[in-house]
Amino acid sequence: MTSIPEGQIVTHWDLTYANFTTTITLDSRGRLTFAVELAGRAVIAPSRLGIQTAHADLSEGLSFDRITSEEIHDSYVTLIGKRHDHDYVATGWKLFFTKGADRLELEVQISAQGVAYRYHVPWTGPVTVTAETSEYVLAGDSRAVLLPYDNGRSDYEEVHVHTTVDAAEKMRYGYPALFKTGENWLLITESNLDATYAGARLDFDGASFQVDLPDPYVTSASPLVTPWRTAIIGELATIVESDLITSLAAPSKVDDTAWIKPGAAAWSWWSDGPSTRDLEAQQKWVDYAASQGWPYLLADAGWNKEWMPDLIKYAADRNVGIFLWSHWQHLDSEIEHREKLALWKEWGAAGVKIDFTESDGQDRMRWFDAILAATARLQLMVVFHGGTIPRGTERTWPQFLSAEAVKGAEWIKPKPGKQPFPAEHYVALTFTRNVQGPMDFTPVTFSSVRSISAGHELALAVLFDSGIQHFADDYAAYQQRPAAQRLLSIVPTAWDETRLLSGDPSDHVILARRSGDQWFIGAGVAGTAREVSVPLDFLPGGSWQAELFTESPDDPHEHVVSSTYAVEAGDNLTVEVADNGGFVVVLTR
Repeated sequence: MTSIPEGQIVTHWDLTYANFTTTITLDSRGRLTFAVELAGRAVIAPSRLGIQTAHADLSEGLSFDRITSEEIHDSYVTLIGKRHDHDYVATGWKLFFTKGADRLELEVQISAQGVAYRYHVPWTGPVTVTAETSEYVLAGDSRAVLLPYDNGRSDYEEVHVHTTVDAAEKMRYGYPALFKTGENWLLITESNLDATYAGARLDFDGASFQVDLPDPYVTSASPLVTPWRTAIIGELATIVESDLITSLAAPSKVDDTAWIKPGAAAWSWWSDGPSTRDLEAQQKWVDYAASQGWPYLLADAGWNKEWMPDLIKYAADRNVGIFLWSHWQHLDSEIEHREKLALWKEWGAAGVKIDFTESDGQDRMRWFDAILAATARLQLMVVFHGGTIPRGTERTWPQFLSAEAVKGAEWIKPKPGKQPFPAEHYVALTFTRNVQGPMDFTPVTFSSVRSISAGHELALAVLFDSGIQHFADDYAAYQQRPAAQRLLSIVPTAWDETRLLSGDPSDHVILARRSGDQWFIGAGVAGTAREVSVPLDFLPGGSWQAELFTESPDDPHEHVVSSTYAVEAGDNLTVEVADNGGFVVVLTR
């Protein structure tokens, strides 16, 4: 499959690192393409590069000037995510091109996790981009796990489509997009988006996935620098465990991060919407959060400014912090930042949840930059709902704990007419959306309209990564399931290490996460009941206690049971699961 008209190749550059070769070509019409191979096997076929601006079309008519390279070694820390400590090693190149007096710089980085590139456009004044000609051409028989984007909301709240490139519908798809071509997996996305650009999506025309901007144009000061066009490539474990998106993001803008504390939160809105308007009801939820050791309560839409300071004090006396909900349009100016955010901070709020951001346009990216700077200055943690995906945000702004950007539990509240998600939806998210960054699915809703077992539902607390994990069910639902309640009182929301033990985005996932010396394994299957084998060869040698939480054999849809075993590093732990079942294993020395 190709979308490139024939043109004689004038020259090419083979950029190599580890087992990757990225080939950049310049043809007789002055057009650029790139292609990627891993261990000699094609992953991305020759695909167009280039950018069109108001002052010059830099997608053709280019002449080569020079090339430079550098070795990159970047160590950094994040407070949330798959791991805290990161070590990014790569080789970077800059290829310089001219078109008369105009210039284009193509920057490429290759690491053991994949390939990324971005454009630099220097000019004499502000640079206005009207389109990119960037695209990805993939083999037609490649597996594809795609997120339909054309829903008019820009909120990424759809169920993934499992298909092939040849069979995929011609339409726009949201990042990230997952493919398997030959033996290699490929996740296409972007990183390091800020107010200087707009969030892209992929427009599939039947031949290629083209980088598509939501605005007619974007404008930035010179030199304009685009986000990184990012391809994570390798085994499925490489995809799931990757930190390439944060490694390409800008370093932290927050020096003092001691006030930023990830953790679990109680949240009453999902199970009892009117409770958000009632001080006494919110106090009961604070009491439950305190009994579970959860550090937060989210006071969602409907809270009252007359009693909120009292609730915050009540919660503080019980070591519970309060997050306050707001519509983004109520925090849309510096005056509102000073009048509202500063006041809420004065009350003692721990953070804010900001909702209905619903755009990938450059104007909304300017708003994100402003609100992230304001919350950092005021030392308020922040969660975004009803909007875009993170693109390395948790590195640049560490007070950012999570974003929704997923079809989560809000869609399956126990109401008439609600339809359950297919079990594949839960499984696919570990390999797609959650690779992108923290995901506020608001999981572990036993009361929801669902297709998965109680064990699988509980496993979402481990499978889904979010710096603040809003456990959304009525606390009575947890009290009725004491084994589940006990697990939710100890499960971390930030991790030291993450490993994919086994999985397929349409069938099953077994994921191990470490916090300190303790390991948590989450597993979920899509399909019929089966025996699941969990390899424990990742454990340091010696004896371990394994506590298993799984669906009750007598009532797998509703109840959870626990049992304890002695295991050794290197063992295989075998677990029987129900239809669409799942489990959690907690491993302690």
